[in-house]
Amino acid sequence: MTLLTSTLSPLARDIDGKAISAQVLDEVRDEVLLLATQKIFPALAVVLVGDDPASEVYVRNKLLRAKEVGIRSLEYRLPDDASQAQVLDLLAQLNADASVNGVLVQLPLPAHIDEAAVIHAIDPVKDVDGFHRENVGGLVQGIEVLTPCTPSGCMRLLHETCGDLTGLHAVVIGRSNIVGKPMATLLLQANCSVSVVHSRSVDAPALCRLADIVVVAVGRPQLIDASWLKPGAVVIDVGINRISTETGTRLVGDVDYASARTVASAITPVPGGVGPMTIAYLLKNTLVASQLQRSKATVGGGLPPMAVGQLQTS
Repeated sequence: MTLLTSTLSPLARDIDGKAISAQVLDEVRDEVLLLATQKIFPALAVVLVGDDPASEVYVRNKLLRAKEVGIRSLEYRLPDDASQAQVLDLLAQLNADASVNGVLVQLPLPAHIDEAAVIHAIDPVKDVDGFHRENVGGLVQGIEVLTPCTPSGCMRLLHETCGDLTGLHAVVIGRSNIVGKPMATLLLQANCSVSVVHSRSVDAPALCRLADIVVVAVGRPQLIDASWLKPGAVVIDVGINRISTETGTRLVGDVDYASARTVASAITPVPGGVGPMTIAYLLKNTLVASQLQRSKATVGGGLPPMAVGQLQTS
C-alpha cells in the first residue's frame, strides 16, 4: 500500500497581539507600582470633542486599560460645536498642569477644527500619541522622544516574533504620518533595510515579494494576498476595515488573511493583532512622558536610570 504524504505548506502562525499586549500592560503596571513608592502618580488626560460613536468606544477602552494598570485617567468632553479656541484653551490648561503627564486628543475632530493646530498645541513632552512635529523630527534624528503608539506596538510584535531584526529587508506598504513614515524610521533604527511602497509605486507586488517583513497600513480591505509575499515572510497587518457579508458585517485587515497565511510564516490576525498593542503603548508612552518631564525639571539632568528607550523597546 502506498502512503500519501501531504505536500501542503503549513499555515502561518498567528502573532498574538492580545497576549503580547498583556505582557506590555504587566510591565506598565509594575512600573506604576514602583513609581507609587516614590510618590509619583502618572496621569493621562483624554479629550473627546463631539459624540462620534467609534471615538467614544476608543476612549472608553483607553480609560479602562489605564485604570487596570493604575494610571490615573482624566476625561474631558466638549460638544460637537465647541470652537477651536475652546479646544486650544483646554489644551493650554492641561499643558500647564504639572499633575498631568500625558495628553491625548481623540481623532477625528469635527470638520470646523484644524486638526494640525490642535496636535501641535499639545506640549511635546505630553504628546503621548507622538504626533507633534518635535516628536516626529526627534524620531527621525534618533533622539529619545514620544513615538507613535501603533508603530511602537508593531515593533514589539516583530521583536517578539523575529528576535534581532538586523539585516532583514522590510517593506512598509503605506506612507501615512501616523503609521507608514514612523514605522519605516523605527525599522531603520532596528538595522533593517527598508522600502516604502505606496499608491505611486511601480509593480508594488514585486517589491513586496523581496521582503522578509511586510507591514501593511493602507486602509483598503484585503488588498494584500499571497501573490504579494515571498515564502516565509512575516506580515504585520495594521488595517482595520468593516465589510459587509451575507451574514452581516465583520472586521478585516488590509491583508487577505486566508490567502496570505498560506505563504507567510507568521501574521497578525484582525482583530486581535496590532489593535491591542496600540492602547498598551499609549499607556507605556504615558510613563515615558512622566520620565521626560521629571528629567526636564532636573537642572542639567539627563534621563533617569530607567531610560525612555527601555520603556519603548522592551
